[in-house]
Parts: sequence; C-alpha cells; structure tokens
Amino acid sequence: MDLNALFWNAPLNEMKKGYIFDQSTNTYRCLVCGKEFEPGRIYPVADLLYEAVKAVEVHITQDHGSMFEFLLKMNKEYTTLTDHQKKIMNDCYAGLSDKEISAKRGCSPSTVRNYRFNFREKEKQAKVVLAMMEILKEKDQTSPKLVDFHRSAKMVDERYAITQEEYRQIIQKYFKEGEEGPLSEFPLREKRRVAILKHIASRFKPEKSYSEKEVNQILKEIFGDYAIIRRSLIEYGFMERTPDGSAYWVKLS
Repeated sequence: MDLNALFWNAPLNEMKKGYIFDQSTNTYRCLVCGKEFEPGRIYPVADLLYEAVKAVEVHITQDHGSMFEFLLKMNKEYTTLTDHQKKIMNDCYAGLSDKEISAKRGCSPSTVRNYRFNFREKEKQAKVVLAMMEILKEKDQTSPKLVDFHRSAKMVDERYAITQEEYRQIIQKYFKEGEEGPLSEFPLREKRRVAILKHIASRFKPEKSYSEKEVNQILKEIFGDYAIIRRSLIEYGFMERTPDGSAYWVKLS
C-alpha cells in the first residue's frame, strides 16, 4: 500500500501517533515519510539503541517535530483552519495561557476563549461526520473505491474524484506501451491530467532531492514536452522546488 493510502486509511489513534504497523511489509511505518522499522531489529540513534516502536517514535520527533505540527501544516482543504486559527491552535499546543496568547496575537483574552470554543465545536462536528462515515462504509458495499491522492494536493475538487477503475483505464489509455513506458499525449481534461501526474510522480523517489537537469532527464523519457509535465507537477502539488529552481522533490504531505 502506498504512503498516501496508508495515511488516509490509518485509524485515528494511529494517525495521532504518526506510525502504523504495515502488514504488507511487516514493518512499522512512519505516516509522514514512510520510513520503515522492522520488529526485532535494534536501531542506533545518537548514543542510544532502540527497538522498532521506540525508534519510529524518536524518528517522528527528531525528523518531523511532532504529528501535531505535521497535521497543522496540512492544506486548509483538510484542516478547515485559517492561517490565524492555526497560529492560535499552535499557541494552545505550546501551553500558552489565554492572556499570553492574547498579548502575542494582539487580541483580547475573550477572543482567545472564543477560538477555543470554536475548536471544540469543530471537534464535535468532526466526530459526528467520522461516525457517520464509519457507519456508511459498513453499510454501503456498492460504492466504488476512490484513488487516494497526495496530502499536498492543491484545489481539491471534483478533478480528484477518480475511482481506482477510472485511474487504471486512464493509465492504460495514455501509457500504451505499459505503465513504465512513455506518455502518448497529455490530455486537456484536468481529471485525466491529475491521474497521469500521480502516475508520473511515482517514478521519483520520495525524500530525494533532484536537480532540474535530473528532473528533465526523467521526464524526457516520458514525454517530449517535458517542461509542461514539470510545471504541472508543481502546479498540482505533486512536486515542490526551491525558489531558485536548484532542487526538486516529490511532496508527501
């Protein structure tokens, strides 16, 4: 199972911890970057040795800060929080009092209390929707399986509503020589482009930094107009780059 599917299918308690036991690989996997830790192995970290579960917990803290920080940085489409709400929530996470937050953010303590109230109401709403969806999944066995997209997807809308069967058909249609072959054309319909870009992004190694030349070389083997593919990978949030274009990497969050 790919990392995005693993993340979105993780139960709430495991999403909070930031890792899950992946039965397909028989490893504990970080839900942020996918790093694997094998049960029974000992992992050296600094001057200490850890077994798998503790090692993945230390990894999350050292490499990602915390799952709270990671989740808070996710796109608004998923958190439903404005940038200011995120700042207030981060202050609450840091243990600041209402008075301290109000002084820091230039508002009154009563305004901070209103934010806390709204956060609690969002929690209630999320619980109700989560409960309904769990019930729906148990009852609705006819619903087609949808493709899980990257957590950094931009402008999440109907273009991303692609079933697994649709995805398979799109890839077969536009990669006529096989999934690892070249792209025959880059269609105008955005839904098809999204599926194609997801497939192309999978040819890059997660967490690896590529130069623009390296990106172009990989994309040239896929499609003649590699520049439009490179721009589209950035535009749709599959890939990110430094401001000067010196480094590119596949986005996992």
